[in-house]
Amino acid sequence: MSRPRKPRTVTFNPNVVYFKPRAVPLAELQEVSLSLAEVEALRLCDLKGVSQSQAASQLKISQSTLSRTLSSAHKKVAQALVKGRAIK
Repeated sequence: MSRPRKPRTVTFNPNVVYFKPRAVPLAELQEVSLSLAEVEALRLCDLKGVSQSQAASQLKISQSTLSRTLSSAHKKVAQALVKGRAIK
């Protein structure tokens, strides 16, 4: 049995639900889903410029967990940009 997941302390709630390529109906697009923890990790580390150790302490997770979360978010965003998918 695996260890239960620690709850993340997310202080940011995005007002936007979808981000999609222009001039393509949402019904025709595949989508990539970002979790709230992934969005918060992107916001703290990439937008605000907070170090990973500080961001991890704000989210109340380990730095290695934040690193994996951030890596997953970067991969999903890159996939959406390169393959023209919607981000949910």
